[in-house]
Amino acid sequence: MATTKVLITVKTYPTISSKYDELVCTAGLLEDGSWIRIYPIPFRKKDYEQQYSKYDWIEIDLVNNKSDFRPESYRPYSAKTKIAIIDKINTDHNWQARKDIVLQNVHYDLASLILDAHNKEKCTSLATYKPKEIIDFVAEPVSRKWDQKKIAKLKASREQGNLFEHPEDPFDVVDKLPYKFSYVFLDKDGKQRKMMIEDWETGALYWRQLAKYEGNEEKAVSDVIKKYLNDFAKTKDLYFFLGTTQLHHYRSHNPFVIIGTFTPKIDIQTKLF
Repeated sequence: MATTKVLITVKTYPTISSKYDELVCTAGLLEDGSWIRIYPIPFRKKDYEQQYSKYDWIEIDLVNNKSDFRPESYRPYSAKTKIAIIDKINTDHNWQARKDIVLQNVHYDLASLILDAHNKEKCTSLATYKPKEIIDFVAEPVSRKWDQKKIAKLKASREQGNLFEHPEDPFDVVDKLPYKFSYVFLDKDGKQRKMMIEDWETGALYWRQLAKYEGNEEKAVSDVIKKYLNDFAKTKDLYFFLGTTQLHHYRSHNPFVIIGTFTPKIDIQTKLF
């Protein structure tokens, strides 16, 4: 066990995998810029949003997560392990203090990054990536209900005593997103790619705008697209935080999804010179 200082940069929207045990990803960076995944952490809706925020420095007692082969994966020492928020990095000077940590190791070649993920000696499962060019941001309708058979299996696993792996049932309190949001972009080699985004903030923005428009899904989706395409992709220096799922890490041709974004303003001087 070691007390670890982590800069929280990723909190994904809850999902359910066919393996039933990877429901949410909390990840961040150590002071040397290396990535770390923390799972499981209880995430009842209110607590999950409020227990810590992105760009908080936290201290937490962690051990290797032996149920996960990915080298960046750790878990709290026990179900009662507390998280201490010790500092927060602000956005002063166009996010300079955040850049100093986040941009220490940026990948520009997704094909090479995928090879590193599939290489069992490296097994890269978290990364900061800079796309060459953003083409589009799209929303596609998906099932509006959680798979009840998977939820039943999840609950059965928890009732059999696996309380640490499944400390709470998120499906009692978190609504399933009825849309899948994805970026379409060009990689360094010019290849067009499409990648789903699972950031908590994407889902939260959708629900917030849906309430604002009194249930008008078209307007809510339009606002999400405007934020991620017109704002992030056109006025910000956009980076992706990428992560793999344990189930698909070695099976999928591209095991990565976007689990967060990094969006400082475009540095005009850098663009000019």
